[in-house]
Amino acid sequence: MARRNALLALLAGTLAIAAAYASAFLPGDPPVWAGWAMGLGIPCCLLAIMVLGAVRGNESIGKLKYPFAFSGLVLIAGFALALGLPADEAAGVPLYLGLPLRAAVVLYGIGLLPIVVLPIAYALTFDAQTLDPEDLERVRRAGEEWARRPAGTADQASATEAGLLQPTGASR
Repeated sequence: MARRNALLALLAGTLAIAAAYASAFLPGDPPVWAGWAMGLGIPCCLLAIMVLGAVRGNESIGKLKYPFAFSGLVLIAGFALALGLPADEAAGVPLYLGLPLRAAVVLYGIGLLPIVVLPIAYALTFDAQTLDPEDLERVRRAGEEWARRPAGTADQASATEAGLLQPTGASR
């Protein structure tokens, strides 16, 4: 369920971003909705990609749902604030940690806060989210089966061309 919802969110976010980019081809000034479509599409895609990266076979992201939700809310609120606040980057405006308010929201809120929270969340849930010995064995078996396939198969030919496999009989 989490995988399907994440894929739907990724599709919705991508369509929102595409619509924002497509609005550049409209005559006249860019529409107001284009900035909001981009500002909501980007966090939607980022959150969906995080969930897709963390989802396991049992379709659960476990305790990571809390830091992901926090990061998603921070991103959405940060983009909404940056788009909604008035442009007051003139001389003499108050600075927040050396930046005008909108720039501070983008840099510290959107850029820095998730970078602090997510690695800590991954570190705390590492044991529960990483592959267990049975999963590692399954991956090893699949790799061995794939390597034993006849050399003429399309998968191996393209992997050899990409430098991922050595041609049969070649040495490193």
